[in-house]
Amino acid sequence: MSFLDRPITVFKFGGGSVKDAAGVKNLRHIVEMNRDKHLFVVISAVGKTTNLLEKILNAYFYGKEDVAPLFEQLKSQHLQIARELTPQNERIIAKLDSVFKQIEERLQREPSDNYEFEYDQIVSFGEVLSTKLISTYLNISGVRNHWLDARQVLQTDRTYMEARINWEDSETCLREAIEQSDRSHEESLFITQGFIAGTFNGTATTFGREGSDYSAAIIAYLLNGESVTIWKDVPGLLNADPKYFPDAVKLDAITYEEAIELAYYGATIIHPKTLKPLQNKNIPLYIKPFLDPTASGSVISASGSPDETPSYIFKRDQILITIFPKDFSFISVDNLSEIFSILSHNRVKINLMQNTALSFSVCTDNNIHHISDALEQLRRNFIVKYNEEMQLITIRHYTDETVAKVVGDRNIYAEQRSRTTVQVVVKSQNPDA
Repeated sequence: MSFLDRPITVFKFGGGSVKDAAGVKNLRHIVEMNRDKHLFVVISAVGKTTNLLEKILNAYFYGKEDVAPLFEQLKSQHLQIARELTPQNERIIAKLDSVFKQIEERLQREPSDNYEFEYDQIVSFGEVLSTKLISTYLNISGVRNHWLDARQVLQTDRTYMEARINWEDSETCLREAIEQSDRSHEESLFITQGFIAGTFNGTATTFGREGSDYSAAIIAYLLNGESVTIWKDVPGLLNADPKYFPDAVKLDAITYEEAIELAYYGATIIHPKTLKPLQNKNIPLYIKPFLDPTASGSVISASGSPDETPSYIFKRDQILITIFPKDFSFISVDNLSEIFSILSHNRVKINLMQNTALSFSVCTDNNIHHISDALEQLRRNFIVKYNEEMQLITIRHYTDETVAKVVGDRNIYAEQRSRTTVQVVVKSQNPDA
C-alpha cells in the first residue's frame, strides 16, 4: 500500500528542539515512539543557525565583514553535533560537506542588488543542513526514512522572504515525489525542511521567520493529514511567554478562531499563516512538550473550548510612525490610499493603526530593509515623525487590572480597545530583550 493511501501524521520540530546531539537523539526517540504512524517530519534549522546565516548573508551582501570566520562557525556547529551523535559519523559528515561546498560556491559569486533574493538563497541552507544531518543519522540508527527537498516539492511565487504557495503545483510535485520514493523503498517516514520552498525554475524561497509551522500545515493540507504536532520546549500553548511571566498557564484546548486571533497579534508559538489551511480541512493542531512526549500538551481544533484566560503578547523592536499632510489639511481617503499604497509596496506590515483628523499612525516591525524606503517615499508628500525602540503589548480577554499590571506607569503612545482585546504602544524597557 502506498504511503499516500494511509492516514498521515505531520510532526514539526523547531530549531530549539534539535539544537544539539541530545535534541536530535530525543527526536529519534519520539519518532520511534510513533513507528505505528505514517509520519511526515518537518524540521527547522538547528539552534541559532538562521541568525548565523543572516550574519553570513549581511557580511556577503554588504562586504563590511569577513565571511570566513562566520562560515567556519557554521561548519563547526554542525560537525560537532554529527560527531557527538554517533562514532559512525562519516556518512553524516560527507552529507554536510556537500552542502557546505554549495554554500561556499554561492558566497564566491558576486551578490545581486536584491537583498531579499540573496536572503532566500543563503539562509535556506540552514534547513538543508539540519535535515541532511538528521535524516542520515536516523538511517544509520535503523530508522529508515526518505529525505525530500522542499525547494522542489513546495512551489511558490517569487516573493522572496515571504513567498506565496502555489497549492495546485505543490500538491502535484509533493505527491509525485512520494510516489517515486514508494516505488523504490516503501518508507513510512519522510523528512523535509520547514521554512523553505522554491520556484518552478529551482530558485529557493522562504516563508518568513518562524515559517516552519506553515510548512507543516501546507504539507498536512496537501496530503489530507490526520493531524499536525508541533514539538516545543514548553508544556503546550501558554497564555504568556514564561520568560517574562513565570506564572504563565497552559491553554489545554482552544478553537481555530481564538488561535488565529492570538497568532495575528503576534503569539510566537504559532506562525500566523499556519492555522487557516488546517481549519479549512479540519485538521487538529497539537502543541506538545519535546522533553515530555507523553504529556497532553494543547490542541487547537474546531471543538476547542471558549477559553477567556487573559493572554499576553509582546512585540518588541517596533517603530511607531505618525504621518501628517504637509498642508495641515485633514487626513482624507486620498491620503490614506497613498499611505497604504506606499506601505504595501514596501511590504510594511501594520501591527496597529490609528488616525485622528490631522494624522495617521502605524506601529510596525522595525525592519530596516522595508522601513527606510517607505519613510523616504512618505516624506515626499507628508510630514513624517517616528519613535523607535517601542513595544506593542496585546492582551486578549483583558481586564483593567491586567492592563495596569503589564503597562504600569509607562507612558502610552497609542492605544486601542475592543470588547476582547486591548493593544498599547509603549517605550521598550529593555530594547535588547
